Amino acid sequence: MLKVFLINGAVIALAVVIHYEFLYQFTMLMPRLRIRHRFRILMGVFAALTAHALEVWIFATAYYYMDEATDWGILEGNYDGTLFSSVYFSFTAFTTLGLGDITPTGNLRYLVGLESLTGFVLITWTASFLYLEMTRYWDRE
Repeated sequence: MLKVFLINGAVIALAVVIHYEFLYQFTMLMPRLRIRHRFRILMGVFAALTAHALEVWIFATAYYYMDEATDWGILEGNYDGTLFSSVYFSFTAFTTLGLGDITPTGNLRYLVGLESLTGFVLITWTASFLYLEMTRYWDRE
């Protein structure tokens, strides 16, 4: 069980650090941009979407390798064992959409639950960040 805790913690920590760095770097970049303020907001949205997509791929890579291992459990249902199936599943878990056409078994279930929680927190963090950036730059045009 310690192995499950450590690997899941490492995957989550990597996703959170990447998200933090994307938001931090964008915050440092925003004041230096010599473009219209509304384009700064659009750049922020695209940067956030890029960060979320990268985070989903991190979880997907973990699912892909855990599914290949013998002691983590498997992904059942509409799962064909490819990395892209893992990415699809990860997007449904990260966004808390949870279509249910792919079902985790065994210890994989813990990472799926934690990915949903992490995705929810990171998505709301992004929404708060973009709201603050919009209020900072919205009326400057």
